[in-house]
Amino acid sequence: MGTFKSKILIYSLLLGSFPTILIGFFSYFIAAKDVEEKVNEGNMHLLNQTRMRVEQVLDSMQRTALQFENSSLLKSVMDSELSGQDFIKVRELMKEMFNLQTQTILNQVYVVNLKHEWVVDLYSLKPLEGVNKTEFDRYLDTNESIFWATGSGEITQNANPVEADHWNSAERTATTLRLVHKIPLLTKNASPTGILILQITAKDIRTMLEPDNLRAAQYILNEQGEAFLSSVQDREAYRSINGEVSARIAQSGQLQGAFHAESEGKKVSVLYAKSEYNGWTYVSVVSLDKVTDQTGNIALITAAACFGIIVTVLIASWFGSRRMYSPIRRLHEFATNVQPQQADDNRKDEFEFIRESLTSLAVSRNELDKQMKSQTVHLREFYVLKLFTEQMSGADDKYASERYGFPAGWGSLGVLQLELDNLQQSRFQEQDRELLLFAVSNIVSETLPEEARFSPIVLNHSQVTLLTCKEEDAEAGQALFYETAQHIKAKVQEYLGLECSIGISHPFKRLSDVKRAYKESGAALKLRFVLGSNIIVRYADIEDQGNAEKTVYTKLRLIEEQMMLALEERQLEKVEQQFQRYLDELLCKDGLYQEHHLLLLQLASRTICIAQEQGLSMQQLWNGEEELKHLFRLQTRSEISSWFRSRLFKPVIGIMEDMADKQFVNITRRIVELVQEQYDKDISLEYCAAVMNFNPAYISRVFKKEMGVPFSEYLSEYRMNIAKNLLATTEMKVSEIGQKVSYTNISAFIRTFRRTFGVTPGQYREQHREEG
Repeated sequence: MGTFKSKILIYSLLLGSFPTILIGFFSYFIAAKDVEEKVNEGNMHLLNQTRMRVEQVLDSMQRTALQFENSSLLKSVMDSELSGQDFIKVRELMKEMFNLQTQTILNQVYVVNLKHEWVVDLYSLKPLEGVNKTEFDRYLDTNESIFWATGSGEITQNANPVEADHWNSAERTATTLRLVHKIPLLTKNASPTGILILQITAKDIRTMLEPDNLRAAQYILNEQGEAFLSSVQDREAYRSINGEVSARIAQSGQLQGAFHAESEGKKVSVLYAKSEYNGWTYVSVVSLDKVTDQTGNIALITAAACFGIIVTVLIASWFGSRRMYSPIRRLHEFATNVQPQQADDNRKDEFEFIRESLTSLAVSRNELDKQMKSQTVHLREFYVLKLFTEQMSGADDKYASERYGFPAGWGSLGVLQLELDNLQQSRFQEQDRELLLFAVSNIVSETLPEEARFSPIVLNHSQVTLLTCKEEDAEAGQALFYETAQHIKAKVQEYLGLECSIGISHPFKRLSDVKRAYKESGAALKLRFVLGSNIIVRYADIEDQGNAEKTVYTKLRLIEEQMMLALEERQLEKVEQQFQRYLDELLCKDGLYQEHHLLLLQLASRTICIAQEQGLSMQQLWNGEEELKHLFRLQTRSEISSWFRSRLFKPVIGIMEDMADKQFVNITRRIVELVQEQYDKDISLEYCAAVMNFNPAYISRVFKKEMGVPFSEYLSEYRMNIAKNLLATTEMKVSEIGQKVSYTNISAFIRTFRRTFGVTPGQYREQHREEG
């Protein structure tokens, strides 16, 4: 494994594994926290449900006590001295007291008459002096008229032993919760005449405190922060927690909350909710192990997911590092081929070895540049030739200037195109033209300094020079280029004794515009056909004629379109009439003399395109380059008219007519085949046109022309003939035959059959059987 490949692999592993592990830890802790919050939320919900159940019972006891206290029976007995002889009143009173048990969970009810000194409970009537008056005195000493009190055992001696709750196993005493009402409900300074006590056992309260999920321990603190209904053991275990709960409520003023604490060496989660009903605080204590026991599964899932991701990262790192290292390996192999690796190079990093190889290549390139300088002249000419033929964009101006020694820092550029005139009237022959143009290039090279030009070249039977000018102003550039052209023309006359014409382009600034400028200089040279030879023409001198020629061009274009339309319609006479109009506009208007051959070539090209669209080949019309040369040699109107008629219009129209006849036959035959193959399907003219890629209206005309009947009539007649044959040769039902020939409506099938043959399908079958 390569050194750099190992680094990529290690880096990829670290880059993928470290975030995965980090995210795994964060995910676990966040999930554990969310689980704990959800468990606390659920426990708080259960705690509030417990609080509401207890408060509902207590509130029910209060409403029951008020109703009983305001009853007429109680008021009447409170004014009586009850004794054993008053058993009827006592029984009625006990009955009412027993009825209180049906409304709430009471284990005992006491009615105490302080004035007449008697006590009635659910089971007996006793004199006040025969019971423990300590509890009553304690209640009378309390300022409130209605209050809650706790106690152990029964107030009277005749308590029901079945209801005793041995809450404290050590003391074997029953703990009760009592609602005390002083009778009547007086102000603080008045003395009560009696007491109504409703008693509920602690067992019933504890039953309501048992949570549904059994994970939490719930108990109640009174207003003094004491777990008054809890056992001694629980009070000792939760003493610190109770103090913390009371302190938090006192400090924050919030009625409910949660915190972590420690009880009997275990960490627990404590939730509390203080009741506004009676000031009691309901507390839920649950072990943190039970709260977070679900996080173990989360940890396993998180670890498994992280492990899977790390394995995936490992595999991806292995293949990714191989893929990333692949171009480096190829580059290293290339560098090894360029510069063979030595024994001590194995310890080098691949990039270090590649750097040394590239340095070696740079040295070799410098040596190659030195060798190329000897070929600079040919390379410069080759570069300029590629510029004029658009094989180079010219975007690397600075590079070309430095590499080939071309001028740099020009303000504008211009193209001079030189052509030799009247060569046949000199001592030279036409075959000498190319050599003479190379001689002109040498004259230009010697006449103009290198900073004023690029390398002169010979291109398309003309000598072309790309000039430079320091001035950015277009008029100054044009003046300089015209002066240079005059100088070159004089030198050619001096050294070769030949006349020449020179075309000058518009000044321009970018090498990428060289091709356009070359065309401009060539367009300027075409003015020789009018002005004669041995001239210097600037493209700017002929450009002003463009606006006057626009109208002529528009007319020519319109006539040309009409001519092509007539050609497509194969109307030879109309084509010739439009062509004569075309020649009237082309040859009789000033300003188009330098372009009439090009416009005629364009017209010939469009004619050939029309023929090719109809399926004709180029070889059927033109004899290669000879026809093109013949076109450019045409000089008179009669020659042009004769050539176009005999070589283009007449042959093209003749061949198109032959092809049209063949095409009509092919189209018709194909439609007939489709009808015969798919007569039992829902076919139409549009369907046939889509299959054959033709316009529906076109093939409709062709079919009617060839067959003499419309497509729909032919299709109907063919289907009726098929139906006629089936009626005669098969026992198929008429409806089945109608469906066979694509008639879903039997009535329509019968009407069409009768319209075609004069009889209904049933009548035809009967006639055929009789004849048979």
